[in-house]
Amino acid sequence: MPEKLTKIELYIIAEVRKMREARGMSQLDLSLKLGKAVGFIGDIEAPSKSAKYNIKHLNEIAKIFDCSPKDFWPEKSL
Repeated sequence: MPEKLTKIELYIIAEVRKMREARGMSQLDLSLKLGKAVGFIGDIEAPSKSAKYNIKHLNEIAKIFDCSPKDFWPEKSL
């Protein structure tokens, strides 16, 4: 059974998803732009999996989205 993700991990995953969808980008598109396997983003966004982003992923995604990595984090702690 996969380990349960924390509130902050779930929040960041949801923020990246919102930003990805707002840009009309598919999971596949983002996976490929990151140089990752086809199902990389799908695994992270799937609630049944314990996959998550690391700091390097978030920095690379921020470059792709032309934003700051801070944009994925909440204003206050969760």
